[in-house]
Amino acid sequence: MSKVVFYAKPGAARSLEQKAALAAAGFDVEARDLIAENWTSASLRAFFDERPIVEWFDPAEPRVVSGEIDPGRLNAQEALVTLALDPRLINGPLVRYNGSCAAGLDTEQLREFMDIRPRAGGSTPVRRLPRTWGEAWSGN
Repeated sequence: MSKVVFYAKPGAARSLEQKAALAAAGFDVEARDLIAENWTSASLRAFFDERPIVEWFDPAEPRVVSGEIDPGRLNAQEALVTLALDPRLINGPLVRYNGSCAAGLDTEQLREFMDIRPRAGGSTPVRRLPRTWGEAWSGN
């Protein structure tokens, strides 16, 4: 069984579904609390790779929504320090698998990152999740 470390905010609906789907696909999911983790700038950097800095931040986090924190005005080091000081700002989940790290993955990106291929018949072990709160679960 392949092990994946999955950092998520407690109660995050998309992350709960993704963790369950990974377990159902046969992965050993080590679930960790993204907010409780003791992050440093260095420990966070690997998760963001070449993604734009604005994508490192949770767009629904109140301090981002209010404009108190404007990720577009931060350089990489400022962003990493800000995220390490307040992990609630991180656009999760953060995933570590097979020596690689990723952040803020939607379900399709998670499939690609984990190299989960469709089963015979076209269905996949990871279900498509709603992209927004208003979108109904399609069950596909």
